[in-house]
Amino acid sequence: MQHDAKIVRMANQIATFFLSQAEDVRAPGVANHINKFWEPRMRRQFFDVIDAGGGELLPLVVEASKLVNRPPEPAKAS
Repeated sequence: MQHDAKIVRMANQIATFFLSQAEDVRAPGVANHINKFWEPRMRRQFFDVIDAGGGELLPLVVEASKLVNRPPEPAKAS
């Protein structure tokens, strides 16, 4: 899906930046950025990719996903 490719590309770009940082701040830095700047809809798409096996995500993104806040599912209209 095209949305998944965009989410993967964006997450990998964040991780690529943090690869230049000290190892102990890499995963927390990626997670903090995603938590701070990605709206819940984007984080739901991100977890769709993670839950499906991670696809083309860099290992650092997969590691950081454990620190990303999983947003609640949107309420279903009745």
